[in-house]
Amino acid sequence: MTPKPPVINCHTHIFTGGHVPPYLAKTFLPWPFYLIFHLGFIVRLFRFWYNGPYTWRFKPWYKKWTVIMYRLKMLVRRSQLHRMIGAIIGIILGIHVFFILFEWLSGFKAETELVTFLNEAKTWLISNHLLFIPTALFGKVSVVFLFTLFFKSASNLIFFVLKKIWSFLGLLPGPESKELVDRYLSIGRFAFHKNQNTVFSRLKSQYPEGTGFVILPMDMAYMGAGKVGDDYTYTNQMIGLKKLKEKKANKGIFFPFVFADPRRIREEGKSQLDFKVVEGSVVLEECFIKTYIEDHQFSGFKIYPALGYYPFDEALLPLWKYAADNGLPITSHCIRGTIFYRGNKRREWDTHPIFDEDNQAMLLPEIDNRDFTNNFTHPLNYLCLLEERILRKVVSQAKDIRVKELFGYIDLNTPLKHNLRHLKLCFAHFGGDDEWNRFMEFDRDNFSSQLMKNPDRGIAFLQNKKGEFRPGKLPQIWKYADWYTIICSLMLQYPNVYADVSYIIHNESIQLLLKQTMTHEGLKNRVLFGTDFYVVRNHKSEKNIYAAINTHLDEAEFDQMARNNPAEFLRSSR
Repeated sequence: MTPKPPVINCHTHIFTGGHVPPYLAKTFLPWPFYLIFHLGFIVRLFRFWYNGPYTWRFKPWYKKWTVIMYRLKMLVRRSQLHRMIGAIIGIILGIHVFFILFEWLSGFKAETELVTFLNEAKTWLISNHLLFIPTALFGKVSVVFLFTLFFKSASNLIFFVLKKIWSFLGLLPGPESKELVDRYLSIGRFAFHKNQNTVFSRLKSQYPEGTGFVILPMDMAYMGAGKVGDDYTYTNQMIGLKKLKEKKANKGIFFPFVFADPRRIREEGKSQLDFKVVEGSVVLEECFIKTYIEDHQFSGFKIYPALGYYPFDEALLPLWKYAADNGLPITSHCIRGTIFYRGNKRREWDTHPIFDEDNQAMLLPEIDNRDFTNNFTHPLNYLCLLEERILRKVVSQAKDIRVKELFGYIDLNTPLKHNLRHLKLCFAHFGGDDEWNRFMEFDRDNFSSQLMKNPDRGIAFLQNKKGEFRPGKLPQIWKYADWYTIICSLMLQYPNVYADVSYIIHNESIQLLLKQTMTHEGLKNRVLFGTDFYVVRNHKSEKNIYAAINTHLDEAEFDQMARNNPAEFLRSSR
């Protein structure tokens, strides 16, 4: 029997907390409050915990302490008098802890009858010498610690208070504050490690032997959230990936990508990307991109438009022509999330640079960062690469004469000699689980019904019902069509367009639609297994996700998504 090809997780991250800018809370919280939620502090806190208190349980002294605590507790349990004394002490300590926690939370609560009653009760207890709350923070923390240590019921009280604090987070400026905290916790759980090797070992240990992993780096230097340390530059991140790829134990299972940011290309110039055009093809000269793609044999490219650029940026066009001609895959972030550009909206972002509406540039009226950066992420932007007629307009705006030469541009009325229809592209996160839910809920929507009416094509992006060219249709699709339908339509119409289910795979609500997608003849060969490790960890572990997906899909469907499709996606013609 022929052995199956290995499982490949097409979307994972192993960068550390040092590679992430410190001020992710910017735009979620006003100045100077976002400075307080410094990511470096979170990472150091996790490092302190896992390198300190977490390790105590393995120490000889801790085992002796456990024995002593056990004997003390059993001494109380086995004597009625001791139980009575313990209960009295517990009640007294519990009252103190309650009012300490109430004091800490008092700034979060509106004035209600209950709050007024508790304040009056606190005053009465203090005046009658029944309540002695320490004034120093250390004293208060010590009382809470003792109560938690000796009384099981304390954990229930602490948990209750933490839930109240968690509920308060939803009231912070911006409805996504909890999501930001989730992201901080995800980074804290894994990215507190100082090197990528440790993170990768944690990932690899959760999968069967021989599983492959696409490793997607992140270059967040230009997102406006502060600078990373000198030891955690993008260059050093890539050097770390190169060393991991060269390890004998990782041969054949480690598939790192190169992150491409047009702003870095412009800033660093030829040292980042240098090329010449030879008969309509890109030939890379000595530069950073060539070193990692050709010399170190990295497997593809990663882009993250939400950081503040369009995927059809002029600086990226030569790279995409090179990738398309060599069969190199490109994975692009395509979901609404918490990692996005933190600076101010620029004037040129007020309108779309390519799409028109009513004979003028399409207005992009969003103001807040989280909203207007979704315009960079929108899947319809990729028609500007895949569709020759629209790519022609993009190339016409190029300032570098080599770009026009590369595509054989003549004028706006003459088709390009070379296009990007064969570009191998993956929409990471498949648009997002919220867009999958929109698709399922839209039962009277014309666009979402196109996958049923035209299962071999989906939405006709540029034609009307009569098949006539209609460019004015794009703004309607942009505003009203769900991203699941748009992405599926692109997968049906262009030969090398894929989508992975990373991150959204944790959500049980998508499983029925995922199974339906995997039975669609035109889509089942283009869906890729991916998890978004370690970002998805605040929802489920890798083992949990892997087990769940095997439960919802049958063996043939899982093998297609996790074995066959990834192998084809990663296959290049280099």
